[in-house]
Amino acid sequence: MSKIPTANGIPVPPITSAESPDKVSKKKHGKAKEATGGMPSRFKLKMQAGLLRSGQYIGMSLHFLASPRPPNPSFVKKIPSTLSHTPGNFELHFYTPEGYKEAGKDGRKFPAVVNYHGGGFTIGSATDDARFARFVLETCNAVFVSVEYRLAPECPFNVAVDDAADALLWLIQHASEYHIDPERLATSGFSAGANLAITSTLRLTKHLKDLESQNRTIASHRIRAIATWYPITDYTLSREIRRATSKRPDQTLPPTLTTLFDASYLFPPELDLANPFLSPSKASDDELIESIPADVIFYTCEWDMLLREGEELANRLRAPPINKNVHYKMIPEVPHGWDKAPDPIRPAAGSEALYQECCDLLKAIFDKE
Repeated sequence: MSKIPTANGIPVPPITSAESPDKVSKKKHGKAKEATGGMPSRFKLKMQAGLLRSGQYIGMSLHFLASPRPPNPSFVKKIPSTLSHTPGNFELHFYTPEGYKEAGKDGRKFPAVVNYHGGGFTIGSATDDARFARFVLETCNAVFVSVEYRLAPECPFNVAVDDAADALLWLIQHASEYHIDPERLATSGFSAGANLAITSTLRLTKHLKDLESQNRTIASHRIRAIATWYPITDYTLSREIRRATSKRPDQTLPPTLTTLFDASYLFPPELDLANPFLSPSKASDDELIESIPADVIFYTCEWDMLLREGEELANRLRAPPINKNVHYKMIPEVPHGWDKAPDPIRPAAGSEALYQECCDLLKAIFDKE
């Protein structure tokens, strides 16, 4: 039976046909205005995004009903933006493991997984990945910190990646206060959040270099791993190219949805789509060597239009001269975001086994000396 594509818990109608790859223009996009077909009204985009967020809330509410129920955040912390040119605040949702409440008495420190939700940078919430959080808590005995980064179109690029790096920076600076071991950090994310799991490390490295040039430093820390689930990695590829080269174009997200996501996030019109903070596949070897941790856990979906670019980045990270330890798996016969299916009866098929696999890998990485 064909699986219905979803976007953060929202069932979306699959496209019914697609042009063959040889009929689709192979020209890559250079600027945002080329990817979005012009610049739609920002007011109209905000209205469309608002309606989609309402639908997403319903879809995720159904997703959370299936047994076993996912945990709720233990507490939420609002922090100020420091890296973005767009002032404001955003939230960190803390999910804490067994023994966390006693950590203040015995001085215990926990590893932490800093997570970024999906939704095309336009919809979604920090609580969306609570099912994955349960496995992080139980398997890794780690604090799971999910970031409520600011969304487009209200806050287009590069606010999300600035907030993503800001979250890491804040947690490093406040690690002791929140019983976190800053030498055992990892990032994780799904879809757009999977992009941020990668680009946040690039952005943080740039900030640390800026501080170094000013003879300033931050506390010692180490990001041990990235766990990235079906990421978007190359915005210079058109959606038409991606969809036409998908194994199951009928199972990809429809143009109405991807157009809204891209028009919302890719702004202003002259935005360079090869910016590594947007398209990590365009980062130089040196940037990836310096910013990406030694271990990368990489999942893609067979029916996803993002499969090829994800697979190419995984292979590049593994190969010389970058030489990262890449644990790569392509999940067969599933579309993008399959694990967020709005099924109130049971979790998406295979999702919990893969969450367990990912967290087993993270635990082994955290346990290394």
